[in-house]
Amino acid sequence: MEKVQLIFISGGVRSGKSSFAEKLAIEYAKQQNKQLNYLACGRASDPEMASRIQHHQETRRTSGLPWKNWECPVDIKGISPAFSKGDVVLLDCLTTLLNNELFQSGSSWEQVDFQQNVYDTIMAGIDAIQEQSSVLIIVSNEVLNEELHKGELVYTYAKLLGHLHQSIIQQSAVAYLVDAGIPFLMKGEQTDEWGS
Repeated sequence: MEKVQLIFISGGVRSGKSSFAEKLAIEYAKQQNKQLNYLACGRASDPEMASRIQHHQETRRTSGLPWKNWECPVDIKGISPAFSKGDVVLLDCLTTLLNNELFQSGSSWEQVDFQQNVYDTIMAGIDAIQEQSSVLIIVSNEVLNEELHKGELVYTYAKLLGHLHQSIIQQSAVAYLVDAGIPFLMKGEQTDEWGS
């Protein structure tokens, strides 16, 4: 079965990547008359995160198109049957999904086999959602541009995220880096007004 279009969007904290991803998803849904889906991997773990979640929910609510919201902090493959070929799926965000998968089992993150299983689980979920939908947009943080504090845990997380980014971009038709609200096209062809 041919996989659908995969779009990868990354950027630093507060770069505007999620807002850009939402606008892009809406644009695809309007052009192709598709159903919009928001796959939320985040949990409201503190007041700031709860505020950010509420802000994005309000943005989607007032976007002019209906969104179906799905909360899936782990095992995104399990939710893939909920989507159909008429769907645009926005997954926000990969860094949160990796965090949830990597640290759900206490200190298992230290084991190389567990790390590989986390990578495989996330990639299998992405593949499954691609097979079930029309367009899949994945948002992630560019934490690898920051200076990493020493420590095995941070290094392990950054290494896995880097491998995930490379694999997803390799599969992607289009990839953007968002900086200060401006999307820069890293891979693929320019579409309409998007990118710079």
